[in-house]
Amino acid sequence: MAEKIDHDHYTNKHLRNVLGRVKTIAMVGASANWNRPSYFVMKYLLAKDYTVFPVNPRAAGEDILAVPCYASLKDIPERVDMVDIFRGSAAAGPITDEALEIDADVIWMQISVRNDEAAAKAEAKGKTVIMNRCPKIEYSRLFGELSWGGFNSNVITAKRSRAYLR
Repeated sequence: MAEKIDHDHYTNKHLRNVLGRVKTIAMVGASANWNRPSYFVMKYLLAKDYTVFPVNPRAAGEDILAVPCYASLKDIPERVDMVDIFRGSAAAGPITDEALEIDADVIWMQISVRNDEAAAKAEAKGKTVIMNRCPKIEYSRLFGELSWGGFNSNVITAKRSRAYLR
């Protein structure tokens, strides 16, 4: 069983561990529309060498960013490490159920998506759940890329640590 996680406060270590162990991602709610957040996130994750499978019943059979889109998680021909949910909080419950059926290790709910009941069900089965976060933002923040864009990531700093000064 996975350790009890405070879904209001994830540690950097926990998020870094999740992003480091995941290799394949199913993105439920992926869009072929270049100005949708899911498109940006998918493009970014592909550039970071993740294998990303878009899942969207309306776009099934088409390509999104040169990757075939699937109607459901069960249609993906490979094992998926993580399911990234770009749908509303109510939809996260049934999507989590399907993620459990395909034995995904991580269920990640995007910004503003939170379903505590679904999270408890997944964690009871030993799965890792992240809610109300974006893997693109967290990856950028944790691996020092946001600071190049003028954001304070609190990960990389020019200030000397107190431990160094002792």
